[in-house]
Amino acid sequence: MRTLRFHTHGPALDVIRLEEAPVPEPGPAQIRVAVTMCGLTPADWALAGGLFAGELPRGIGLEVAGTVDALGADVSGVAVGDEVFGPVPFTGPSAGAADHALLDVWFPRPEKLDPAEAAALPMAVETAHRGLAGLGVTADTAPGLTVLVHGAGSTVGHAAVQIALHQGARVLATSGERRAEELRGLGAEVTPYGGGMAARVRELAGGAVDLALDAAPPTGGLPELIRTVASPRDVMTMSDFAAAEELGVRYQFGEEGNTYHHHALPVYARRAAEGRFTVPLAGVHPLEDWRTAAERSLSGRAGGKLVLRVR
Repeated sequence: MRTLRFHTHGPALDVIRLEEAPVPEPGPAQIRVAVTMCGLTPADWALAGGLFAGELPRGIGLEVAGTVDALGADVSGVAVGDEVFGPVPFTGPSAGAADHALLDVWFPRPEKLDPAEAAALPMAVETAHRGLAGLGVTADTAPGLTVLVHGAGSTVGHAAVQIALHQGARVLATSGERRAEELRGLGAEVTPYGGGMAARVRELAGGAVDLALDAAPPTGGLPELIRTVASPRDVMTMSDFAAAEELGVRYQFGEEGNTYHHHALPVYARRAAEGRFTVPLAGVHPLEDWRTAAERSLSGRAGGKLVLRVR
């Protein structure tokens, strides 16, 4: 089968290759899917660069939509031919950017949800939901809270805005102009990035916000973000871990009990199928054109999720 993978660590565009590999066999409690669409994320390029280094070769592509074509032992509730979506393990010699992929976690793809839209959901929804919950924003606690999502133009930030609104919070968001009107249409109060951001946020909120989630790439903005809240512990960053430790900010993966929130995926897949949730798509590229998609992603200016069409 065709697969995108790397045999050495280094810059993604230098080490990733489209090549042939054996079709993987599902192990116990796994399914195999014939991949229709595969979402790309910054994590793919980080893995190629050496993040969570392990046995090589390794595949890329951590989220897929596809058709079940084989079942491992002890699998029930799903059948060959079912349409599913979900996250893909990243420790094997191939992953989701391939003709076939193994899944440990999967969910039915709602009939009205396009495969490309389904493949765009897992990483953004799971990461945003887990980050909000770690910060203290849940369906039980959100009503009455004012929550700031910094970096709301990112796919994770865009998802976090919608999840926090769905849970009942008042949501403020920082964003560039490209996404600002769309975010306002969702119900967020939006202010630009850049100098004076903390003062603008406090003016919108009528004082300090209760909690702030940082979904932006590391840009040295945490000191400004801290000024939007009462205490550094009211901020959680999902990217700038080094600065977080220095500043007393909470960060994802830095606390006990930080388990995956895959249970959120079917909830927001249903909402997406109903037109009530979205992860913006920047483009769908054929698997053979993966380099163009990678270049767009690595530019930092893709403007949404990039997806590979495998079949």
